[in-house]
Amino acid sequence: MINICVFGLGYVGLPLALSFSKKFNTVGFDINTKRIMKLKKNIDDNKEFLSKDFKNKKIFFSSNIDDIKKCNYYIICVPTPINQNKEPDLSALKKSFSALKNLIKKNDTIIVESTVYPGVTNMFGNYIEKNSKLKKNKDFYLCYSPERINPGDNTKKLRKIDKIFSTETNNGKKINDIKRIYKLVSKKIIFSKNIAESETAKVIENIQRDLNIALFNEILIICDRLNINFNEVIRLASTKWNFIKIKPGLVGGHCLPVDPYYLSHVSKLNKFKLITTLAGRKTNSYMKYYVLKKFKSFTKKNNIKKKFKFFFFGLL
Repeated sequence: MINICVFGLGYVGLPLALSFSKKFNTVGFDINTKRIMKLKKNIDDNKEFLSKDFKNKKIFFSSNIDDIKKCNYYIICVPTPINQNKEPDLSALKKSFSALKNLIKKNDTIIVESTVYPGVTNMFGNYIEKNSKLKKNKDFYLCYSPERINPGDNTKKLRKIDKIFSTETNNGKKINDIKRIYKLVSKKIIFSKNIAESETAKVIENIQRDLNIALFNEILIICDRLNINFNEVIRLASTKWNFIKIKPGLVGGHCLPVDPYYLSHVSKLNKFKLITTLAGRKTNSYMKYYVLKKFKSFTKKNNIKKKFKFFFFGLL
């Protein structure tokens, strides 16, 4: 019998847990007790799901580690941000695996969905192997399936997103069970036999977007300095068949400002310094100051008085 536990019930974990629970017994686990109390009342403070979305599901929400002991699929969706030094913060992932080392049983499966740099999933798999005396991909199974959810984007709901899934086992029954489970999540699953390659694919998906936006942000700034109409420049350039049109602007969210630093970190560990990847970060981080400067200039030019009050979201 398949019993699933989803670690972390944020914008990635909750959609997965609700999808799995259409067919399989599922425990949604989170250390945030207030979040659990709300979810037990069918309330999602992230405003992604309505009360009706929780009905007719085989799901139980808990922050008690004892409630997940009978599970045999552990899907980890905890945050992996950066710290003040712009280095990977894997503390939530470490806590999850620390708990799992005492829970893991023969034939159990661990699936990491959190964004990580290449090598992290197997690093924690080795940690479980060392502390549980179970052999990876023989006694227990380790997988990686990077999330691709775009919070707040109703055109990219979970079911419509193609899903990468990597596992280094050749166990046919295990792979068939994984397919049964993840069919509830995505219509199309792309399998890989190399976890590190899937981890790398995840970070470069977002790095590519970050760099593309950075290029157009830079073009916007120089057009502004030269008193050239940016929109007209892009309209003219777009007439070439291979020109790629990107909108400039602020870059935020959970992934784009973070993933370049994850790849940079593992590059440093391997004695290679990334230049192009982090150049995009520098440009995009500057954009909040550019926007504020433009806004200040606009208010001065239009003689907007001090009695007006303005509120900004997401500039820090």
